[in-house]
Amino acid sequence: MKNFFLHLITITTLTLLSFYQSAAQEYRLKLFYDKPASEWNEALPIGNARLGAMVFGNPAKEQIQLNEETIWAGEPGNNVPKNTYEKIMEIRKLLAEGKPREAQELSNITFPRQAPEGLDYGMPYQTFGSLWLEFSGHEKFFNFHRELDIEDAIARTSYQVGKVTYNREIFASFTDNVVVVRLTSSAKNSLSFSIGLTTPHKINTISLEKGQLTLSGTSGSVDSKTGKVNFKGIVKPVLKGGRLIESGDKLEIKEADEVILYISIGTNFNKYNDLSGNATQRAQRFLDKAVKVKYAHAIDSHIKKYHSFFNRVKLDLGISEQANKTTDVRIKEFAKSYDPHLVALYFQFGRYLLISSSQPGGQPANLQGIWNDKLSPPWGSKYTVNINTEMNYWPAEVTNLAETHEPLFSMLKDLSITGQESAKGMYKARGWNMHHNTDLWRITGVVDGGYYGMWPMGGAWLTQHIWQHYLYSGDKDFLKKYYDVLKGKALFYLDVLHKDRSGRWLVLSPSMSPENSYMTGSVGISAGTTMDNQLIFDVFNNFIDATKILGFDAKLADTVKTALDKLPPMQIGQHTQLQEWLEDMDKTTDKHRHISHLYGLYPAGQISPFRNPDLTEAAVNSLIYRGDKSTGWSMGWKVNWWARLLNGNRAYKLIQEQLTPPGGDAEQSGGTYPNLLDAHPPFQIDGNFGCTSGIAEMLVQSYDNNIFILPALPDALASGRITGLKVRGGFEIDLVWSTGKLTELKIRSAIGGNCRLRLAEGTILKGNVALKVGNGENMNPFYQVHPIKEPLISDKANLKGFILPKTKLVEFDTKAGSTYTFYSN
Repeated sequence: MKNFFLHLITITTLTLLSFYQSAAQEYRLKLFYDKPASEWNEALPIGNARLGAMVFGNPAKEQIQLNEETIWAGEPGNNVPKNTYEKIMEIRKLLAEGKPREAQELSNITFPRQAPEGLDYGMPYQTFGSLWLEFSGHEKFFNFHRELDIEDAIARTSYQVGKVTYNREIFASFTDNVVVVRLTSSAKNSLSFSIGLTTPHKINTISLEKGQLTLSGTSGSVDSKTGKVNFKGIVKPVLKGGRLIESGDKLEIKEADEVILYISIGTNFNKYNDLSGNATQRAQRFLDKAVKVKYAHAIDSHIKKYHSFFNRVKLDLGISEQANKTTDVRIKEFAKSYDPHLVALYFQFGRYLLISSSQPGGQPANLQGIWNDKLSPPWGSKYTVNINTEMNYWPAEVTNLAETHEPLFSMLKDLSITGQESAKGMYKARGWNMHHNTDLWRITGVVDGGYYGMWPMGGAWLTQHIWQHYLYSGDKDFLKKYYDVLKGKALFYLDVLHKDRSGRWLVLSPSMSPENSYMTGSVGISAGTTMDNQLIFDVFNNFIDATKILGFDAKLADTVKTALDKLPPMQIGQHTQLQEWLEDMDKTTDKHRHISHLYGLYPAGQISPFRNPDLTEAAVNSLIYRGDKSTGWSMGWKVNWWARLLNGNRAYKLIQEQLTPPGGDAEQSGGTYPNLLDAHPPFQIDGNFGCTSGIAEMLVQSYDNNIFILPALPDALASGRITGLKVRGGFEIDLVWSTGKLTELKIRSAIGGNCRLRLAEGTILKGNVALKVGNGENMNPFYQVHPIKEPLISDKANLKGFILPKTKLVEFDTKAGSTYTFYSN
């Protein structure tokens, strides 16, 4: 009888395993559709970080829109205005005298909305152009299918004309540095089509060279800068059977069995201050190397390289019938349907986009990643650093893609050099600074005038990414490499901080709470905004900690500590809200997309529900006043905030709002396009990354002295599994949960140290190491908490108390390289 039951259990287990393997194969992570893209926001993005392409999938006239990461308008050079120091001091004085409207007017005059002669407000990222494949007679097709397989980073299109099935396979090779298009069919001699290139660039030349189609050009001129980025694209077809004919400015393929197109692009860009490269030689070198690789090996090596990033994290939230529908339909129906697989797909799509738009040695992902079909895209598709660029990299550490962070760190090195010009020239300060925007040329002056642009805090926020990478990795060599970047920020704020009107606090002025105003007539310029204070708090603490870890600059650290102690505390205003400004000027009717004063809640960890319940309650009220529906990126940020506020259901509601087609009021119309790209609208990639980060934040959080397991699990995702998430201190986490409760936990320790967990109160873990109660402060240095001052609370505030979930703290010591597995009751 015992053997019978063992046999039955074995058969059942094998059957279930077979079922799940079959389901996993059937429901791969794919975006798929039953019709071609009718516009850019339906096309599918592929990229290897240097090259990007949008694939439309039209049988009769395929368009593959192309980008190369260094094709930007303009030329080297900063945009620091001259003779503005005295004006900035006058603006500060007007603010101190209680004359904000006059201060704003002077700021607007000093820094006009349009770039004055001899200056620029940043250069736009620009498209290369498009590849066109035209198939005569393919207008009438059926059995159409197109997809983006994000498990392998390949786009595919298939369809039928008559009795012949046609297939296209397209990828941006991570190993050969070209875009590859393979065209096949079910019948011999059935591939006949033309190949063309077009570009909107004014300066361009299209030619045919030895069976290759080439497009050469020069980037555009904007404001005071002349376009000087030279680029060259080459398309080389390799045929099996058939004929290749040169015809005017196109290539013609006649009656081939198979065609592989290799698309290579090169530019003359070497560095932000160096355009001495040779675009033609680069493009040809990439191409010559790629065509020597057999296709089977080329696609295998591409997939293998991509898998080395993508396969680190796996997320399973279950499957419903919705997964059988096309992606555009799933987005339309998500808010009113049960589709947990779409949440997992969206999470992994964010990781796919980050891998595909940001790799070591290249440029950081910009406002549109690397995908842009215009010469003058919205906001120039630059680096907007008052939220958007930072949000691009929120998933980098936690979703196990630390290498994708490297281009941002490299840009910070550049900015710490160019930013010395603006620090000295505009503020007579040491160190370096930048404002709310930069570009390929690493500009650091004011952009977009004295309202949007008077915010000297961009570097303060960007440098948090250096510190976060250190907290996740524990890499002292990395910290040493970027120490001067951190030091330069601390020096700048030491020099520009000054006493506020009351004489009680050190504040920064002039500045603003990004893009928001507190008076009619767009008056936003201010002193000592809450976000500025929070950012400087982190800048100073990061620098002080770095000096202790590396043994550098002890005297300077003491000076910084003195200034740190004089920063204003956070405040709870008359509406029981977290105040956005130093004075209580918030309006409960304000629905602005930026809620910058909640930076201290996320991505910083200054506000904790367990340590700071009053501030937590105030943050909740601020979020409620602003509302849920907003621009795409704003909703992405709100997912993270509600996760930090331990409200999984509200965070999930924001995911529902995000995974909805855009439409309606301009300020409240964000959502998701049919190709899963974020809609501000228009397209901005930051919302994708923000939501990916938010989903991770719902499952695990590592700040406030501990690792919180399942801190904000929504009812809609009651069961699931995730592997490979990273947390501070070099730990990697695998989780399994069922009916809302943790069932299995695996922790891998890369560098050793104390591992403190926060768990739901009733959770009892048993595993290969004994757990003890976590008391006092966590001794692991990567979980150090910097205490904040007690908030100032308005007499009109009505605090009711924040209800905390019942949890417990347990901990155990880990050894580097060891794995610890636990099972719950």
